[in-house]
Amino acid sequence: MTGTDNGGWVRSWGASPQTAQGGLGSLDGHPPLDGVTLRQVVRVSGGGRRVRVRFTNEFGSAPFIIGAARVGLAVPGGGVRPGTERVLTFSGAPGVTVPAGAPILSDPVDLSLPALAKLSISLYLPGRVETCTCHDPALETGWTIPGDAVAAPALPETAEVLPVRALISAVELLPDGPARAIVVVGDSRTDGAGSTPDANRSWPELLAERLAGRGAAARYVSNQGISGNRLLNDGIGVSALARFDRDVLATPGLGHVVLSVGANDIGVSFAPRDDGPLADFLKMFPGAPMTTDDVIAGHRQLVARARDCGVPVHATTIAPYEGAEIYTPEGESARQALNAWIRTGGAFDAVLDFDAVWRDPARPSRIRDDFHCGDHLHGNDAGYQALADSIDLSLFG
Repeated sequence: MTGTDNGGWVRSWGASPQTAQGGLGSLDGHPPLDGVTLRQVVRVSGGGRRVRVRFTNEFGSAPFIIGAARVGLAVPGGGVRPGTERVLTFSGAPGVTVPAGAPILSDPVDLSLPALAKLSISLYLPGRVETCTCHDPALETGWTIPGDAVAAPALPETAEVLPVRALISAVELLPDGPARAIVVVGDSRTDGAGSTPDANRSWPELLAERLAGRGAAARYVSNQGISGNRLLNDGIGVSALARFDRDVLATPGLGHVVLSVGANDIGVSFAPRDDGPLADFLKMFPGAPMTTDDVIAGHRQLVARARDCGVPVHATTIAPYEGAEIYTPEGESARQALNAWIRTGGAFDAVLDFDAVWRDPARPSRIRDDFHCGDHLHGNDAGYQALADSIDLSLFG
């Protein structure tokens, strides 16, 4: 099995990069990132003794400059705990030019982080970022601050909210012992849409809490969900098939893959076609409608690619969505057919039956009222907790 039994790096937090254009649009109308410091907070899953940060310009149209960067343990309100500040360097230099289309890793720094610690990441942008590679939405508040404020211990009054996760895609740690990462690739239900912001209530984050409490080696979880993402076609984010090598297979310390994709392929393909607001929404999802067989074939492709890397592959069933705008009886039939294959097709090392957890026993095509956020599509905190609690931790060793 691939892993870090040899004491190498392991990814403890991740956010799949995407372009700010053509997605949810949270950065639309935001002032350009130019001459500002970005301060963002991430919660790592497992702990470690050394830290490095992966910055990203993978969807950038031009290079951008990081003039200075720091990390430290975060305190509420955007501050940094005194004594934990660490200056990040790049091949020994205090700044770096990040090429268009590329990521860049910081040099490692010594910083002891316990499991589930919140890390503050600050980077100063002395020039303009022409096209921001981001993750939308952030679900954890970040800020822009005029000028170079990477060393500010507290959040200045001039700070403004940053609505996306900007220019960072991963935090990797050197653990104290053998460790492996669980990478979850999915859509908005994986991303945590509908959960309480700043509370780390997505089901992958809640799974990380359970694993940390158990002290398991595979207690590192990287959430590679993109809201609106599909398995087969681009739309909001590039397709899971297209991003799988970068977001999943290239993960340091990769030990397990969990596939939680296909819901948007089914939902969009069978959604009502009319001239109302739904039609404008569906324009964000180009490409011909997909069949259940198409989605099954896409899953088989991901399984084959993951198995080539020697890692087990698990899959979740697709939870209900009757009551959402995109629902149709035809889409429900396709969802049931896909779930039947996921459960019985023998393609996966294990199946996480999220459909069984969320469905209303009185109306199985709907999510239980106490588990969705009001839109009959996405979970609330209790719904995501139920998903995390349903997972057999022994699957991860």
